[in-house]
Amino acid sequence: MQRILSTYVFVNRKLTAALIGEAARAEANAIELFCSRGHFDYRSAEDGRELASWLSGNNLTLYSIHSPTHRDFHLSRESGAPLSISDPERLRRQEAVDEIKRALDLVEQVPFRYCVQHVAGLRDVADERRWDAAFSSLENLSLFARHRGVTLALENTPGEMATPSNLKHFLERTRLTSVKLCFDAGHANLEGDIPSALETSRDLIVTTHLHDNRGERDDHLLPYEGTIDWSAILPALPPGTPIVLELKEPAVAAGSSDVQAFAETLNGVRTVFDKFEEELAKG
Repeated sequence: MQRILSTYVFVNRKLTAALIGEAARAEANAIELFCSRGHFDYRSAEDGRELASWLSGNNLTLYSIHSPTHRDFHLSRESGAPLSISDPERLRRQEAVDEIKRALDLVEQVPFRYCVQHVAGLRDVADERRWDAAFSSLENLSLFARHRGVTLALENTPGEMATPSNLKHFLERTRLTSVKLCFDAGHANLEGDIPSALETSRDLIVTTHLHDNRGERDDHLLPYEGTIDWSAILPALPPGTPIVLELKEPAVAAGSSDVQAFAETLNGVRTVFDKFEEELAKG
């Protein structure tokens, strides 16, 4: 089983060698890099080489990246201005495409296999203008990624547009055969029917985002802390699908410290990986 931890759990911090070491101690064998420049400056070739060194020193690899979701005007924080490849306004859409290409160029310093990509935001309506805009963006981006040995994987996200069935229909209709899917179990749980969502998209799934919630908010909890039935979900994934845990930074309880909170979360990551491995071994 591929044990992959998304750096989303550290996204409000500058990524450091020490944090990469924490991922290794949680018994991950690879990471997914969340591309926010306040977290890691993916535009910097020097920072990319440094990341490659950190990973090598901890016997980790970079399995995938999550493409930028916001325009970062300051390295210390996100601007709040979303980057959307389905924006009907051409200039804003092109800004998103250009920024994603900058993230994809990180492969020149440290190799990775997949780039997880959002198609739409929570409030975006699934109209033809947006789907046409997404096609225009992905036709460009998929070719750019393929020339670098990277596969784009579209993530199902909360909202009307980017459901597993809509994404599959879109890829079949547009014949973007090199673009695949990232199955996000937590997001599917918010829509209320994970087994159906998984069955719909199964033949196009190449990677995952696994996290839990209670069906109300996108909490990104550790698996087994919410309502998802992991004993049913894990065997239904395509064989060999990588296990990517995408968790939010832990809340710090009163009287505790962020060091303790992270230690508890990363201990939980190790436990979840072990439980998942046992579940998958049952066949």
